[in-house]
Amino acid sequence: MHVAEWCIVGADGQLGLCLRDALASHDLSFVALNRGALDITDAVAVNKVIQELHPRTIVNAAAYTNVDGAEDNLETAHAVNCAGARNVAIAAQQVGATLFHISTDYIFNGIATSPYTEETSGDPRSVYGQTKLDGELAVLDAHPLGGVIVRTAWLYSAYGNNFAKTMIRLSREDRNVSVVTDQLGQPTSAHDLAEQLIKMATAGIRSGIFHGTNGGTATWFDFTQEIFELIGADVARVEPTTADKFPRRAVRPNYSVLGHQQWASTTVEPMRHWREALGAIIDDVRLAAIGAQQ
Repeated sequence: MHVAEWCIVGADGQLGLCLRDALASHDLSFVALNRGALDITDAVAVNKVIQELHPRTIVNAAAYTNVDGAEDNLETAHAVNCAGARNVAIAAQQVGATLFHISTDYIFNGIATSPYTEETSGDPRSVYGQTKLDGELAVLDAHPLGGVIVRTAWLYSAYGNNFAKTMIRLSREDRNVSVVTDQLGQPTSAHDLAEQLIKMATAGIRSGIFHGTNGGTATWFDFTQEIFELIGADVARVEPTTADKFPRRAVRPNYSVLGHQQWASTTVEPMRHWREALGAIIDDVRLAAIGAQQ
């Protein structure tokens, strides 16, 4: 007997929280497991919990996401992003559940000039990216008939800490904001991604690799300008700069545009344009950002 149709692993991250909202709005039963409830690096615990819950669909949104920290903490990042992912995949396979495993644009080298396809070989330039690529391979190996890889990028929402909320907070300060113009990607609403995962499950997608990003492309500068425009801030205060002005421990991809060809093989439409997605939730993001300041 199914205790719940869905199980969210890593349920306290921004995607996990958005997925909780989306599932509730669709009247779908789910169990939300944060790190305190389930440590995915513990294979015995993962197997025990998944056997007890016996869900039809599992979303693994748990990850070690400190990109710079991973450079000095390879073992920890690998334990969560690769070994942990394998543990969840093995447990999902044993109960016959479909597993949607969330991955990232960081598995690519970031030097392309056209969108990365779902079949493009991974070539990560950071420890974080390598552990996430290893996690993808582990999932596909452990659960080939029921493991779905969903790569995303530039996530933002009303939850957690993210770029959009940071820019909204900075817009309220009496100074200009310098934002890079030489990194290109796809701002992606975690709220939209949550809805996309539900559509995928409803459509019966049980395997494959998909790119779960909003459509269109933007630089961080473009994204910030649009945020300022939508909230009525002075767009002229957004100043262009380059990534070399912000040296980081780990290499960031200069090009993070993901192609959406694989959706054509399904009945699910690709996600909408990033500007439309941002406009749909900007009020919620703004209120959350301002609330965090007070």
